Amino acid sequence: MRASEPEVPSPEGRDQHLDGLLARVARGDQAAFEAVYDILAGLVYGFILRVVRDPAQSEEVSQEVLLEVWRTAARFDPVKGSAATWAMTIAHRRAVDRVRSAAAAAAREQRTAEVPVPHDVVADVVEASLDAERVRRCLDRLTEPQRESITLAYYGGYSYRQVGERLGIALSTIKTRIRDGLIRMRDCLGVS
Repeated sequence: MRASEPEVPSPEGRDQHLDGLLARVARGDQAAFEAVYDILAGLVYGFILRVVRDPAQSEEVSQEVLLEVWRTAARFDPVKGSAATWAMTIAHRRAVDRVRSAAAAAAREQRTAEVPVPHDVVADVVEASLDAERVRRCLDRLTEPQRESITLAYYGGYSYRQVGERLGIALSTIKTRIRDGLIRMRDCLGVS
């Protein structure tokens, strides 16, 4: 190794260095926390960004994680794992919590946005009644043969052939009466 290159500690050496720094942070050493922050901030942010996928929220969660590292450094136990693993576990938990919280908020917004409109049965009955009255008025304006043919076909449920048989009239005449009657009904109802 050349003298001008800085010595890069091995991963194991970095972990031991971070473990030592975290022990100092647990005793309230602010300079040690600054060093921990410099080492972990990029790793924590990158990991959280992969989970949360929103840069602004990832920054917030990263700050929360590093603040938790500062406040709970005394809980770190090097026997259970490295300081980096401990910090990344906190980051994972916080990132997942943020995603779940965002999903729950979106679900709440969706539920409140979908205000069920109560079905107004009375309005439906009134509307149907008014429609029926308009139809009756228009039926009254037809000739008797047209009204009789349409009533049998549409209210009686008979086919055109059956209407002709019941009235003793040719099928072509029934078709003409019904067609002419329906045209007059359409004009009367204002249907285009």
